[in-house]
Amino acid sequence: MAETLRYGLLGTGMMGLEHQRNLNAIEGVEVVAAADTFEGSLEQARTTAEGRKLETFSDYRELLKADICDVYVISTPNFTHRAVLDDVMKTGKAIFVEKPMCTEVSDAKVIRDLALSYSNVFWVGLEYRYMPPVAKAIQIASSGELGDVVMIAQREHRHPFLVKVDNWNRFSKNTGGTLVEKCCHFFDLMRLIAQSNPVRVMASGAQSHNHLNENYDGRTPDILDNAYVIVEFENGIRSSLDLCMFAEGTTNTEELTIVGTEGKVEAFLPTGLVRTGARKGWTKGVKEEIVINEEVLVEGFHHGASFLEHLDLKRAVENKTPALVNAEDGFWSVVMGAAAHRAIDENRVVEIAEYL
Repeated sequence: MAETLRYGLLGTGMMGLEHQRNLNAIEGVEVVAAADTFEGSLEQARTTAEGRKLETFSDYRELLKADICDVYVISTPNFTHRAVLDDVMKTGKAIFVEKPMCTEVSDAKVIRDLALSYSNVFWVGLEYRYMPPVAKAIQIASSGELGDVVMIAQREHRHPFLVKVDNWNRFSKNTGGTLVEKCCHFFDLMRLIAQSNPVRVMASGAQSHNHLNENYDGRTPDILDNAYVIVEFENGIRSSLDLCMFAEGTTNTEELTIVGTEGKVEAFLPTGLVRTGARKGWTKGVKEEIVINEEVLVEGFHHGASFLEHLDLKRAVENKTPALVNAEDGFWSVVMGAAAHRAIDENRVVEIAEYL
């Protein structure tokens, strides 16, 4: 492997360019190639290269054939991930695949099983765990300061889905559905904090407002824009998600609360506030701090989380150590999202065993 890690971007849409900007700021890393079927996206990648040499391809398979990369970053549309991964895993090179790992549980299971014996780093882009205030809250919970964790609650009140090339993200068939496409991040956090696997899911949700007046070749978008989800874990911990995607009029778009037997911690984004309270002190036991991470050189779309994740990915590739966010994490985040969609569609409690 070369002294400088050579990265190839498979997909140069919004997230592909986000990865490129992060990698541009990391020493010992060079983005040397990019592939995308849309010339406009490739042109943006050339601009984002800021004078650095960048070979571009209209077909990612031609990029793979060139064999000029040590690490491949997959940011193609969700529904292509399984096929792209099948090809990229044949190279034996280090892999970073954007969330969701796959759109279907069956595909996620196959990739998870293949990744178990993969000879190189296989990393899934579930970067919310790297957001500095979230990481701080998780550290406080895992330290035992809150006692035994009992409940986890997350809220995301945000803007609608952004427009993407050919509007592929307007349809559940392409994305896996909102609770897979977007909320796999939150299900990953639930499982990480609970340190346990889910056993059942309850949910209520709908498409109440967004994209209802849009029309694409006679088709109306079918993606949910609001939901409540409750997940129960093997160890008895319960977690909830409150999602609304037409709630831009707010200060903090994301909130995380972890409650234990001795206290609770709350994290808020984008303000960066982390609030910790001890039961024995009541309101006098509450501490507040603004959490930032000085390592972050590129804030990007996720408060520096993607940059921090790439630092860890680079270390894993260089040191030949396992991914810190792996295919097992990717698999479970898809399963939980799929179960939440089934709970809504069939109006019932869904047992995770149905997917296993």
